[in-house]
Amino acid sequence: MSEKRFQLPVMGEKPAPAAQAPELPAGATLEDRVVAVLKTIFDPELPINIIDLGLIYDMKVSPEGEVAIRMTLTAPNCPVAGSLPGEVRQKVAAVPGVTRADVELVWEPPWDKSRLSEEAQLELGLF
Repeated sequence: MSEKRFQLPVMGEKPAPAAQAPELPAGATLEDRVVAVLKTIFDPELPINIIDLGLIYDMKVSPEGEVAIRMTLTAPNCPVAGSLPGEVRQKVAAVPGVTRADVELVWEPPWDKSRLSEEAQLELGLF
């Protein structure tokens, strides 16, 4: 019997979304699997994943399974500047078929709200 642990949210906070990648069809590409994993990584201050936040500026997946990601944060003084890129690299590297994962943190162009997906805008009440 496996033990399940739950982290209770602070009163008034939304619970953190589960970090489990969604089931993908059998024919899903490596890029599809990497994107699915990226959608399990959330900004710690917002209930929105880093894809829908628009933090991923570029992603290249080679036929050999090498993944190169250029990403940013919502602000240079973001409290997760030291940890989020490492989390992204670690989770992408764990995707079956990935042979190498490189993450580059960039600040140009600066992130702004126009990078939010429609889903994120709805979640934040901006639509």
